[in-house]
Amino acid sequence: MPTDTNDILAAARAVIGQEAQALQRLDAALGESFAQAVRLILTAHGRVIVSGMGKSGHIGRKIAATLASTGTPAHFVHPAEASHGDLGMLARGDVVLVLSNSGETPELADIIAHTRRFAIPLIGVAGRAGSTLLTQADVAILLPSVPEACGTNTVPTTSTTMTLALGDALAIVVMQQRKFSAEDFRVFHPGGKLGARLTRVGDLMHGKDELPLVAQTAPMPEVLLTISGKGFGVVGVVDAAGGLVGIVTDGDLRRHMQGLMGRTAAEIMTAEPRTIAPQALAEQALMQMNDSRITCLFVADPAVGPEPLGILHVHDCLRAGVA
Repeated sequence: MPTDTNDILAAARAVIGQEAQALQRLDAALGESFAQAVRLILTAHGRVIVSGMGKSGHIGRKIAATLASTGTPAHFVHPAEASHGDLGMLARGDVVLVLSNSGETPELADIIAHTRRFAIPLIGVAGRAGSTLLTQADVAILLPSVPEACGTNTVPTTSTTMTLALGDALAIVVMQQRKFSAEDFRVFHPGGKLGARLTRVGDLMHGKDELPLVAQTAPMPEVLLTISGKGFGVVGVVDAAGGLVGIVTDGDLRRHMQGLMGRTAAEIMTAEPRTIAPQALAEQALMQMNDSRITCLFVADPAVGPEPLGILHVHDCLRAGVA
């Protein structure tokens, strides 16, 4: 057993290098059958049913999850369970995606037969041309013939890596064809770090009732009371029509300390303050605040007008896990 670090790393790099070469072979082998599979999924009225046995099954579960999270309804059906009642999960309008490196996995026979009996479109992915799966499939995707990375050509490694990459490619191309946006993605990922990154400004902002606003003619005592009373450390300055024309910050107050109390909001404000749209991602707002070294952004929708709709504080983003 090798214990030397260099030997261990060399062996690991050999595996990764062999799998990387296999992915390059897969890239070169993509053709019309892949495009047909994409079109079949896009035109399906039902779901994508993914199935596979053993290691192919593990890969299939991940592919089904990726499809489902990117706007294509999908779930995994275990081939052994399918033979004991779960074939009822397959229906007309669905598309079935079956994975098998050999293309001859016995447990898949009932699923394949069921798709043929009820005219359910079948996409087969296998590594052996002329196999039962590929000859029966409506769309046959043949994986390149490459050795497994284990050294004995027995442990599914290279083949499963290619199948996973192919599934990712299917899911992402279908997602792009559907014009599935970041906001759509957020609907399926409301929790955790990913959900936080996709949270919109409108979900976190403080609404109109909490806005710290004063008129351009407001005297400084009123400005100071509004700043301290609302608790954001800033105040927005609006014109007669309610449009945001400026902002007063702690920095503005310090720069105009001499004779401050005799001034108006318009005289000390910073004009044309930065704003952000309510539909923007909170992550964008946090980036803008960090880049500008500010702690608040007024929220306004350019499509509606200059009237402020809300305010977002950096702490709102941090509390939501956007960081």
